[in-house]
Amino acid sequence: MSLKKLWTALRGATNEGIEAVADSQAIRILDQEMREAKKELQSCDESLTRIMAKRKLAEGKVSALKADIETYTNHAIAASETDEALAIECADRVSELESTLDVEQGILDSFLSSEKSLKANISKAKTNVRRMEQQIEQVKATESVQQAQVAVSTRHIGANSKVKTALSSLDRIKEKQKQRSAELDVAEELAAEESGSSLDSKLKAAGIKSGASKSGSDKLAQLLASKKG
Repeated sequence: MSLKKLWTALRGATNEGIEAVADSQAIRILDQEMREAKKELQSCDESLTRIMAKRKLAEGKVSALKADIETYTNHAIAASETDEALAIECADRVSELESTLDVEQGILDSFLSSEKSLKANISKAKTNVRRMEQQIEQVKATESVQQAQVAVSTRHIGANSKVKTALSSLDRIKEKQKQRSAELDVAEELAAEESGSSLDSKLKAAGIKSGASKSGSDKLAQLLASKKG
């Protein structure tokens, strides 16, 4: 193999190793990202709560100012019929209140705009987080199923190999047992021939009872003949 091809092979193996490590850590990294995203969303919810509280206070100020403006406007109109100086004083008060109202209304509008924008962004972010969580759970489930399938496949292959090995061993044991049985039969035959029992067996098989005891009548006849003699 040339140096160029060797370097290419080594680089490919290195890249595969790096990818394998990255893939093995992918789910852990995604979980960590989700935890951080949820933490950020929690901070956003807290910020939204503060803005909504300030918006509510601003609404109260605006409402109070509008009520005061209406009150002093009525006073100015009523005083104009009897006391012009008092009417002018009330009118000045209305002018001051209207200026303050413009400022507070601007603040309220700013809070309303921020609140609306923040709500939309938070809602969108939460939707994305839920979607990502769903994808992560799906990836985890798929990974678990595939790992189980690999384990089952590996065990199946290993089991087939073990079964084949066991069957081969069983056949060898059977052959050895047959060989041992045949050897024992031969040994018994040789022992029988040496003791003469083999010949007796052959005579008995032929209907000839070598060394068999005589019948009772034969024995009686023999005894009587011996006595007469």
